[in-house]
This record gives sequence, structure tokens and C-alpha cells, in this order.
Amino acid sequence: MPETSARPGPAHASNDSAYRLFVGALSILALVNLLLGYVLADPALHTILDVMNGLFSLIFLVDFLYRARTAERFTHYFVRGYGWADLLSSVPFPPFKVLRLFRLVREVRLFRAAGGRATWSTLKRERANSALMSLLLLGVLVLEFGSLLMLRIEHFADGASIVTGSDALWYTIVTISTVGYGDVHPVTGLGRVLGGVIIVTGVGIFGTFTGYLANFFLSPRRGRGRGGAASDPVIEPAKSHSDTSPADATARLEVLLSQSRGMVAELEGLLRDAGGQPGRSGEQPHDSTGHEQ
Repeated sequence: MPETSARPGPAHASNDSAYRLFVGALSILALVNLLLGYVLADPALHTILDVMNGLFSLIFLVDFLYRARTAERFTHYFVRGYGWADLLSSVPFPPFKVLRLFRLVREVRLFRAAGGRATWSTLKRERANSALMSLLLLGVLVLEFGSLLMLRIEHFADGASIVTGSDALWYTIVTISTVGYGDVHPVTGLGRVLGGVIIVTGVGIFGTFTGYLANFFLSPRRGRGRGGAASDPVIEPAKSHSDTSPADATARLEVLLSQSRGMVAELEGLLRDAGGQPGRSGEQPHDSTGHEQ
């Protein structure tokens, strides 16, 4: 009988609703960028679009490698699961970018097969992962459209320091990360309002992301503590009595009571010996002169 593969099925990489939403949203954004490339005539704006398309290509390549690694049968995923389209769409070559439509079609089919209620239940159940995917998507949106709008606003202003696509991207990155070097900055009122929105959004993104990382690294330790696993053998003997659990305290109390009963019994035996009754050792009692009776 052939041995079954332990590798998860082809839907394993797409069972995560938050991840599917993230990939589907990036696919839509990549197609929107493809249209913006034909609509926008400013070369500086094209610089931003080219950088974002390069970022999308990297993300889509990682997604293809992950799906290929977790697929039960690579040939099935590559041929019938549009794996070939995933691979070609990750190549930063303009004619292949339209193949990202296949990725979007697959995600839509998966959502329709899973159902809206089941997808929403999964998103609520896996809140940490959903929050992470939402933060990543929000960061990508702010990086692209914040840079495009900032460059559009500041490009022709008097005394502007944000005049190229790289200037706009650099300003948005350092503002989202709340670093704020100040080497480039908006000079118009509308540009400063947009900069304030980017700052507030960046604080929320990095604050929530920091909380997610803290929860990710601390949850296993808390789980081991609640699961009743054995503690560190070096630290355990050094615990104080205040850290003793109720079960340990009850066991210690029973031991003390047992020892107390033994001491009381031994004391009663000594009193009987002193009162003239034969001792437990079989010795004969003595009179007041010291002679045996």
C-alpha cells in the first residue's frame, strides 16, 4: 500500500482567509497600477509605480514558492491551479503583469467555494493573523498612494524639497516608520495635512505590529505555564512558599500532621514509661531506691 504524503493539500496555502484576502487585494492593486501606468504621464509618478510593481513581484514570487512547497502535487498546482501564471506574473516584465488576473480569479473562486459566512468566521477566529495581514496591506496602500499624492501636491510648489519619485517614497517610508529625518518635507498646507495623516497611520501600524510580535513571542511561554508543563529544574527548588500552589500546600500540611501524630504518640509512650508502666523496650520498672521490683 503506497505511503500517503504528509505534505498538506493544495488548499493548505489558501485555507487562511486573511492571507487570501491579502493576496487578492495585492492582485487588484497590481492591476490598478498597470492601468495607472498608461494613464499617468509624469515620469516621476512612474518611478513610484515601478518601485511598487517590483515589490509586488517579490511578494508574488514568495507566494508562488510557498504554494509550490505546500502543494500535495506540484504538477496539479502548476498546470490546473494556475501555478504557471503565478510564476510568470512574478517576473518584473510588463507583458507578464496581466497574468496576475489569473491569481485574482483563483482567489475569487476559493472565496465563493468557502462561503462568506465561513470566511468571516475564520477571520474572527484568527484575529492576530487577520490583524497582521491588514497591517501589511495598509502599509502597502499608504506607501504607494501616500507617495503618489505627496509628489503630486509638492512637485510644482515653490521651494519644494519633494520633487522626484524617490523623494516621495523616501519621505513616506521615514514618516510611516516615525523616524522623520527632515531632509525632505512638505512645504504646502495640503502636503502637511497629508503628512500628518501618514504620521498617524504609521504610528498605528507600528504600534499594532509591535503588539503582534510581543503576543507571538510571549504566547508559547504563557501556554506552557497554563498547560502544567514541568518547570525549569534549576529554578523550581528556589521557589518561595508564596509561589506554592494550593495542591502543594495541602500535601505539605498532610505531611506535617502525620509527623505531629507520630511525635504525640512517642510523647505518650515516654509518659507511660515515666508513670511506671512497662516500656516498649521490655525493661522492668525500678523503685525509688533504684532496685528492680
